[in-house]
Amino acid sequence: MFEWAYAGVNASIPRNIGPECANYLSMKRRVIETLLVSVYIILLIIWSLKRMTLPKTVPYVQQTRYGKIILLTIMSIVFGIEIGFKLAGKTFVYILNPCHIFTIAEIYLLANSPVITAIFRLVISGLNGPILAYAFPETDCRPMFMDKAIYYIQHGLMAVIPYYLIKLEGAYSIEPLFDMSWTIFGYALNLAYHFWILQIVGMFVQVNLSHMLCPAILDPFEGQNYRLWATCHQLLCIPLLYKLFCLSSNFSLTKFHFQKVKSYLDNILMNKFFKFKYTSKNHEVSEGCQNTHKQYE
Repeated sequence: MFEWAYAGVNASIPRNIGPECANYLSMKRRVIETLLVSVYIILLIIWSLKRMTLPKTVPYVQQTRYGKIILLTIMSIVFGIEIGFKLAGKTFVYILNPCHIFTIAEIYLLANSPVITAIFRLVISGLNGPILAYAFPETDCRPMFMDKAIYYIQHGLMAVIPYYLIKLEGAYSIEPLFDMSWTIFGYALNLAYHFWILQIVGMFVQVNLSHMLCPAILDPFEGQNYRLWATCHQLLCIPLLYKLFCLSSNFSLTKFHFQKVKSYLDNILMNKFFKFKYTSKNHEVSEGCQNTHKQYE
């Protein structure tokens, strides 16, 4: 019934599709791992939800931004071509890969909508996707040059779009640097999507979606525990990339003359320090005025 979605997956590529990959881990181990990770996910979500906050008032301006229009057009075209290749090659099942889900979220962010701050922060927690895609490219299943080019263009845009959006500020805001609630929440959702969605669909069609059935050939943690190792190293990778994005964006947009938008970005590095600094200065000025006024009374 759904062969149109996975019949074209290249079986000649090792650990790409088939019962050998699906049986890499025993069903008993899959169930135990999934249950343990599910408890872990629920605990992380509960911990995050208790600490997550959003701005009470978000300055959202319905203003035409040509940069947003251009990026929206390019990403929509690129993603449309990607979908076309997958439909033509009967590999549409790969549309469930995390990078494609984050691409859809970024297209939504580029379109005008007032409820985007939470999605923007979760998209940043998915920056590990394009980084890993460039570090360990998997283009063997893309025989055509254009198909491979779309792979790199799409993942490149995934990193460019959040940087452009954070420059606009307003609804595209980030929590304070030492607030870990959003990045942990994004990490938990990432795990949930892999274990609850990709693993089930992958077992059903025996396609190794995001390597949930068996490890990649280049996986340094290959073995029966490779998924547990991935759970651990992504706990470091996702928050690290999230905060590095915050720091690099703050540095670029406040220090470089051709990129500078203001002295500091709200809710990022040293936010409390700057607010205290400017509040103190204003307080000193007001006190000085008051003291001068008293002298002349």
